[in-house]
Amino acid sequence: MQIYVKFQKIINPIGEFLSKSPTFALCFRDITNSMAEVKIFSGTSSKYLASRVADYYGKDLGGVSINRFADSEISVSFDESVRGCDVFIVQSTFPPSDNIMELLMLIDAARRASAHYVCAVVPYFGYARQDRKDKPRVGIAAKLIANMLTAAGADRVMTMDLHAGQIQGFFDIPVDHLEGISVFVPYLKAQNLTNIKFASPDVGGVSRCRKFASYFDADIVICDKHRKKANEIASMQLIGDVEGSDVILVDDLIDTGGTICKAAELILAKGAKSVRAFCTHPVLSGKANENITNSVLTELVVTDSIPLRQANEKIKVLSVAELFGKAIGRIRDNGSISTLFINNQQILGL
Repeated sequence: MQIYVKFQKIINPIGEFLSKSPTFALCFRDITNSMAEVKIFSGTSSKYLASRVADYYGKDLGGVSINRFADSEISVSFDESVRGCDVFIVQSTFPPSDNIMELLMLIDAARRASAHYVCAVVPYFGYARQDRKDKPRVGIAAKLIANMLTAAGADRVMTMDLHAGQIQGFFDIPVDHLEGISVFVPYLKAQNLTNIKFASPDVGGVSRCRKFASYFDADIVICDKHRKKANEIASMQLIGDVEGSDVILVDDLIDTGGTICKAAELILAKGAKSVRAFCTHPVLSGKANENITNSVLTELVVTDSIPLRQANEKIKVLSVAELFGKAIGRIRDNGSISTLFINNQQILGL
């Protein structure tokens, strides 16, 4: 008995120390994480993509019920238990605003159902263009959406090709910012184009364009535009030489298609051999499909972050389901997301 009491006096302080140790707490958290089951769910608008993401991860898409009252009020519920699970909710936040509301309510429902961890997978982060006060008395919608996702209970956000990378700073939770370039560059490499040049449709996209060009050791040109108002261009000038080049226009999204189509006309008029456009998010509102069909573009390449409203012979869709599926696996295993990014040496064969 005396030996047992002495043993307890020795071991108890060690146990108390370990329980307060950050290292011990971290190890305990990792053990807990490894025990949690992963479940992937989707809102209404992104089910087509979420099912493919779940397939790549090796899981069936979880069941949710999303109903509407007579006045269109939304009601959501999970059809299976998420207690103690790592929950990934896939939903792009393109219009209508019901898509955002569904995502927020699914996050809240998962949190209230005792999910261990909730990650909002938002392939297209809507309202990202409203990321600053560019005139008096306007709101900053991108920050508002970030606040709402955090307040709803998300532990993490995974997205792709934000309109401006600094939007990540609007969040006080981890943000995984994937790149559409990971699927674009291999596709473009397979086209075997010669004398390739990259073009930014506006000054704000120069950094994105330069990064794209770096994978091909190519030059860039810039289309300097001036807008009368949103979606309406007053004038555009080309900075750089495109004579005899296969030109690739690069942007994060295409809305009405006005900027891309006008830029393509200008570039072709300056002597380019061909013009293609690579835009991650196909918002394609208004007369976008008509504009693209009647444009001089050889091809418009987009991802499936947003579903196409109608088929178009000029539009090629590349899926990002595998990219997001792998990213979920990296998060689940506490692995590095950066391993999913391509690098210059891989493309240039160095």
